[in-house]
Amino acid sequence: MADKENKISFFGKLQEGLAKTRKGMMEKIEEIIMVSEVDEQMLEDLEEVLIMSDIGMETTGRIIEALRDDIRRMGIKEPWLVKRQIKYNVLKLLDKGSAHKLTDKTPLIILMIGVNGSGKTTTIAKLAHKFQNEGRTVLLAAADTFRAAAIEQLEVWGDRIGANVIRHQEGSDPSAVIFDAIQAARARRIDVLICDTAGRLQNKKNLMAELEKMYKVIEREYPEAARETLLVVDAATGKNAMSQAREFGNIAQVTGIILTKLDGTAKGGIVISISDEFSIPVKFIGVGEAMEDLQEFEPATFVEALFEGGK
Repeated sequence: MADKENKISFFGKLQEGLAKTRKGMMEKIEEIIMVSEVDEQMLEDLEEVLIMSDIGMETTGRIIEALRDDIRRMGIKEPWLVKRQIKYNVLKLLDKGSAHKLTDKTPLIILMIGVNGSGKTTTIAKLAHKFQNEGRTVLLAAADTFRAAAIEQLEVWGDRIGANVIRHQEGSDPSAVIFDAIQAARARRIDVLICDTAGRLQNKKNLMAELEKMYKVIEREYPEAARETLLVVDAATGKNAMSQAREFGNIAQVTGIILTKLDGTAKGGIVISISDEFSIPVKFIGVGEAMEDLQEFEPATFVEALFEGGK
């Protein structure tokens, strides 16, 4: 019963979080399809709305092309059927099946990456809280040793949720922090080790070398541990989020994306672009400040909230 209530509560927050995106995109789509013939002009108008909604030209092109094929193949003449097919085609682009799920293997090491300001540290705390609620033990590693106050910020969150933090001094070798964290995780039989890492995209060579060194330490010291590298992206940054996903995907072994700050942004369409253009699945979305507001990404739930929310 509690799970069902939580689902309803989260869906409500997702509806609310996508309200601006829905107003900017879905209301315009409905305006077009309700006053237009099902013809090429309608498709051009729909294409313009999707591009303006941060979905991007390539992804929009695929959605419109699929819609054009559907109209021809199915003989669609009713405008409401056009909306139904857009919804169906968006879901097809979003849905990557079981890839959206985080591995349930333990022990598990998660490297968290993302630029400063993306909500990475807060997301680490929310993720740790989620694991704790599932009955798993969690240890945090403060391996973002170069950003001022990053270590202290993680320790504050660790205290709040009751998770220990392995740390060194500011400016120390991040891989040395990972090494010590692995030894502690082994000794304490920790289920999940979450490692905060630097996100200095402006110095990609250094960041790549740093991450490669971390991967080597993990492989050498804890080869039996399952691994995830999760990229935290601020959805409110729109096209910058796409750029970050592309850049980090080129320099790191990213296994999943966490989209934060979907609440209150008009740029929720970026979820569709990121899911379509990269082979990296979206694994979690954040729709609020509370610990429970980080939830596993479910494509069907997202599409329902985007297309039908608020009705």
